[in-house]
Amino acid sequence: MRKLWDFSGGIHPPEHKHQSTTRPIQPAGLPDILILPLQQHIGSPAETQVAAGDRVLKGDCLAGAIGTMGVPVHAPTSGTIESVSKHPVPHPSGMVDWCITLKPDGEDCWGERLPLINYTRHERTAVLGRIRDAGVVGLGGAGFPTNIKLRPPRRDKVDTLILNGAECEPYITADDMLMREHAADVVSGLNIMAWLLQPERCVIGVEDNKPEAIAALQAAAKDTLIDVVVIPTKYPSGGEKQLIQILTGLEVPHNGIPADIGVMCQNVGTAVAVCRAVVHGEPLISRITSVTGEAVSNPGNYAVRLGTPVRYLLDQAGVDAQRLERLVLGGPMMGYTLQSTDIPIVKTTNCIIAAARGELPEPPPEQPCIRCGACAEACPMALLPQQLFWYSKAQEFEKAEHQNLFDCIECGACSYVCPSSIPLVQYYRFAKGEIRTQRAEHLKADRARVRFEARQARLEREQAEKEARRQERARAAAESQLQKKQAAQSAPSDDRAARAVAVQQALARKSEQVKAKFPAATVDGSETPDLQVLEQQRDQAREKLATMKTMLADARTADADNVDKLERAVTKNIERVKRAEDAVKAAQPPATDTTEQP
Repeated sequence: MRKLWDFSGGIHPPEHKHQSTTRPIQPAGLPDILILPLQQHIGSPAETQVAAGDRVLKGDCLAGAIGTMGVPVHAPTSGTIESVSKHPVPHPSGMVDWCITLKPDGEDCWGERLPLINYTRHERTAVLGRIRDAGVVGLGGAGFPTNIKLRPPRRDKVDTLILNGAECEPYITADDMLMREHAADVVSGLNIMAWLLQPERCVIGVEDNKPEAIAALQAAAKDTLIDVVVIPTKYPSGGEKQLIQILTGLEVPHNGIPADIGVMCQNVGTAVAVCRAVVHGEPLISRITSVTGEAVSNPGNYAVRLGTPVRYLLDQAGVDAQRLERLVLGGPMMGYTLQSTDIPIVKTTNCIIAAARGELPEPPPEQPCIRCGACAEACPMALLPQQLFWYSKAQEFEKAEHQNLFDCIECGACSYVCPSSIPLVQYYRFAKGEIRTQRAEHLKADRARVRFEARQARLEREQAEKEARRQERARAAAESQLQKKQAAQSAPSDDRAARAVAVQQALARKSEQVKAKFPAATVDGSETPDLQVLEQQRDQAREKLATMKTMLADARTADADNVDKLERAVTKNIERVKRAEDAVKAAQPPATDTTEQP
């Protein structure tokens, strides 16, 4: 018998599992509409590859993966794309997100499927790529991309591969029924993952309250090296870190992952999805979901297509609207209340509880903490919930982090045992959200600071380069002037004489041009104005003055608007005529006296 260990804390709430295990898994059928969110996992949302009006087949890729943490979304059936729009999605806040709306055509016609029956003949990267392309994520709750988890860091050699079949939370029986009816697929999926990781041991951990599932798994793993281990029933033994500690005695380090200690944990539902993706070539388009609670007449587990509205699934289970008081998505410990039945089933939806009056009553009002320490005794992570509560409530987030706030798995055991009805988990979630927001803001500010400093450095560098170029140009100009001066000083005298002759010739040419423009008469060797030209200019001025006077008289007679303008023009012409007459008089030679002198 394999040795088992135990973890600190834990509780034993009422199980309520018998309600949904009395009959086999039922097909949920095909609803009138399917709503497929683009983000159904941890990581980047998928990118839409279809548009309204497109015809798709079952299994076709509707949205492709983005980045290393992305996985695609596929069509659960054949039909027509109605829209790509925002729609309410499963979230405690009731948020909306981008979704693809598919209207089934009722034919349920498959598209192309490419199985890898002999997967061991292929490269491991090809098998991992097939798992990624099938959209397989962890079906135990968080929805972490399976292909990433199956590719641990090279420094971390996986020695033990654990398949989680504990399913410790009350009401939920999806994994229990899956192990009972599809044990062969569970073992097949585990073998594929073991081939990828090459571990030394493969273990399936199942709580002792599931005898039928244990028997089915033992029969399916009879001729293999897989060890089916039965563990005591205690909540939350199905938590990844708790199950690892029970089966191996090892603890996952703070801020670490199981691969750091050579262990990997996968869910049994994930193993079946891996088997279907590799062996059958089928993407993840459906899952087993428990529908239970006293408000439904046919509780059980249903094979549900992803995107099925919750209201349709409740109708299949025979919900009594008169008795329904509270609708919970997930289990009573870690789930949350739904405000609408329009939200769709996604890859991580494992249970819907339709609780009747008094079945899951609202907790009483919060009372002051009495410091009883019951929360610390129940905590499976050996934390101090009381201190975390005080720091979270006072918004002293740094102190809460020092108390290992992010080690909390939000199992709800502390809230369950609190006699003061303090919603401790809600306080922890609030503190985690605020810390993540602050970190994002700090990261954004740091990036902005880095960009600003880089810009300043670039501007300073450009300014320095510009100043260096200016100084280089100034130095080159000074050197050029100095060289010219030195060349002029050292030039021979005949060169200077030649340059002087060239200057005199240029001056002579300029003088000839002036003479051609202003002709003049030469008397006794001195230049005098041309009298004939001056008289011609005088006569032209007199004629223009006479014309202007005539125009002025006509304007005055007609009382025109331009009289003032003409008067100014006449005045200017009178002055021009006077200057011309003075020039003529000045140009005339002086009169010669011919009288003989005695």
